[in-house]
Amino acid sequence: MRQSLRVSIDERKQINMNQLIKSLPGVLRAAGDSAEVAEAAAIAAWKHAAGDGLKRHAVPLNLEHRTLRVAVVDAIWQKQLHSMRGQLLFRVNSILGQPVVGAIEFEIDPKHFQAGTEQPSEPEQPLDNEVPLELWSAANAIHDKELRKSFLKTAMAALRRRASEK
Repeated sequence: MRQSLRVSIDERKQINMNQLIKSLPGVLRAAGDSAEVAEAAAIAAWKHAAGDGLKRHAVPLNLEHRTLRVAVVDAIWQKQLHSMRGQLLFRVNSILGQPVVGAIEFEIDPKHFQAGTEQPSEPEQPLDNEVPLELWSAANAIHDKELRKSFLKTAMAALRRRASEK
């Protein structure tokens, strides 16, 4: 019984993530020229395009001047992903429904990776007064409450990461 419950929770998360990914083109259209929304969408698209196999070895950092910066664990991963850059760029922009990302840079930055442990999780839900107005406006294009919450969580994580890098 416990395993079937676990499977249904995992399946529900996957369905929600797929719905979020499918809503990204509409969110980007609704957000207009919002750099914060474009960055959050690009990071979400990278995570989806890269899949589970890469997430322990490549972490999207930010989107700056249409260049998606991705931290990689070492030079081997940097070289491997560099050879796949065109394919990954196509997949990310296909998910976004428009050419938001013009280039992908892979930087060796081991501090984003902890051996044998998961990445630290973000706070479960941002406070309303922490979310910029542009993100709220973009999030309003997402009608599903759980998807909207997931988008805001991802966007706020990207903003926190950007602020900690400055």
